[in-house]
Amino acid sequence: MISKIDWTKSDLIPAIVQEFSSGKVLMLAYMNKEAVELTLSTNLAHFYSRSRQKMWKKGESSGNLQHVKEIYLDCDLDTILLKVIQDGGCACHTGRESCFFNRVDIEENPSKVIQDIDYSITDKLYHTIQERKLADPKTSYVASLFKKGDNTILKKVVEEAGEFSFAIKDNDEKEIIYEAADLAFHTLVALAHKNINPDLVKQELERRFGLSGIEEKNSRGK
Repeated sequence: MISKIDWTKSDLIPAIVQEFSSGKVLMLAYMNKEAVELTLSTNLAHFYSRSRQKMWKKGESSGNLQHVKEIYLDCDLDTILLKVIQDGGCACHTGRESCFFNRVDIEENPSKVIQDIDYSITDKLYHTIQERKLADPKTSYVASLFKKGDNTILKKVVEEAGEFSFAIKDNDEKEIIYEAADLAFHTLVALAHKNINPDLVKQELERRFGLSGIEEKNSRGK
C-alpha cells in the first residue's frame, strides 16, 4: 500500500479517522511513511505530530488506542482514511468522542466530555491557552495578552522572571513556588503565541541530559 501513496507533494499526508461501525468522523491527523508502516505492521493508528515533531501512537498516554480495521486511499492518492475501533469511546484530547464538536453553521452547545483524560498539567495548560486565542479579550486574560501581541506577552515574562528572582533572593519558599508557577504559565503563553509545543522544550532538555555545559555550548558552535 505504501508504494501507492503520492509522497511527491509532501512528506506528510492527511489521515481521516472514522469509527468502524458507525462511520462517525473522529479526528484528522497526519502521517509520514514511518507512521503508515507502523500502522500497517501493528494495526494500531500511528501518526506524526507536527507540533511535537515526532511520531506518536494514538492513545499511548490516554489509553484510547485506535485499532485499525480498514485503510483506504483517496482518488488522488494523497489522503488516507482509517476505519478504526476506538478504545474508551474517546478520540479527542478534550475527552470527547470526536474532535469535531464545534458547530459552525448554527449555535449549538458542544458535545459533553465523556472522559477525563489524565494528561500532564503542562499539556492541559498549553491546550487551554491555545483555545483562548479565539476567546473574547474582554472576558479572557490570556486572550487579552494574545490580542496585545509580542511586547505585552514578553513584558509579562520578564516581569514574572524578576519577581521569581526576588523571591529566591528573599528565600521565601511560598513566594518562590508561587512566582515560579507564574513564570511557567507566562512562558507557556509565549510559546503558544509562537505555536511552539512545550514538548519540544522537553525534547531539548532530554537532548542535553548528561552533557556538560561546555559540551552543550560546543554542540551549538558557541
